[in-house]
Amino acid sequence: MDIVFAGTPEFAVPSLQALLNSQHKVCAVYTQPDRPAGRGRKLSPSPVKHLALQAGLPVYQPENFKAAEAIATLKALNADLMIVVAYGLILPQAVIDAARLGCINVHGSLLPRWRGAAPIHRALMAGDRETGVTIMRVVKKLDAGDMLHKVACPITAASTSSSLHDQLAQMGAVALVEVVDRIAAGNDSAQPQDEALVTYAHKLDKHEAELDWRLSAEELDRKIRGLNGWPVAQTLLHGKVLRVWNSCLPGTRSDLPPGSVDCGAHALDVSTGDGVVRLLEVQMPGGKRVAGKDFLNAHAIDGVRLGA
Repeated sequence: MDIVFAGTPEFAVPSLQALLNSQHKVCAVYTQPDRPAGRGRKLSPSPVKHLALQAGLPVYQPENFKAAEAIATLKALNADLMIVVAYGLILPQAVIDAARLGCINVHGSLLPRWRGAAPIHRALMAGDRETGVTIMRVVKKLDAGDMLHKVACPITAASTSSSLHDQLAQMGAVALVEVVDRIAAGNDSAQPQDEALVTYAHKLDKHEAELDWRLSAEELDRKIRGLNGWPVAQTLLHGKVLRVWNSCLPGTRSDLPPGSVDCGAHALDVSTGDGVVRLLEVQMPGGKRVAGKDFLNAHAIDGVRLGA
């Protein structure tokens, strides 16, 4: 089949690569326009564009599909199927209908749970025991299309949003090719979503990064691991921002006020509203990410109260 692929970030790269390795033909790639990045704020191509150019594929980067010309260009490709993976644009019906067999999407959750922008982070922060990938048909309503295939992935005590992101990107790529093969064979049966089970994964906000040590250790641990990729959990240490990249639950308790550092176990343990959370990886402004134990070797903070 001739396929138009639309995607932008790293999450979409394994899916594009899997299609390139398959029996199907990617005839064009759509991705977001180049954006400023890095200290020099130079325009940089998206990860998907980088791979597409390496593969010698034509790349299209419209700001949107409001212009009739953009729709006409897409239709002129005469694709059999359009595949969307974290593209970053809301698609009008004319785009959804442009390919002969319609448009499908790779979504990083077990739909109908966690429709929306941040499904991986929200699943982890909510304490879900599993997440996964859903391949679905694209409709105008957000992530509401019929489901073609689902594959589950456990969320463990060591999972972070970054580790789950990478796992689901690979799982999604494998599942996508399986579904595309089925569609090519005329076996594209789909299951509607149960609207009564819908939850929404709202976009992450920088203000969510602040840690409230009055919460329970379990809630804080999930938040730290859930915000691992972006915006990264943070607290104050001596008036400076301390970023907290990873944590775990040591299963101990402390009589110190919430936010107090307790180094009794020779680890960067912090008391909370209920229990203790262990900070496994932290970062001071201008510094590198370091293990909690190494941070203690350079900073005498036993008993110091974070967040004050």
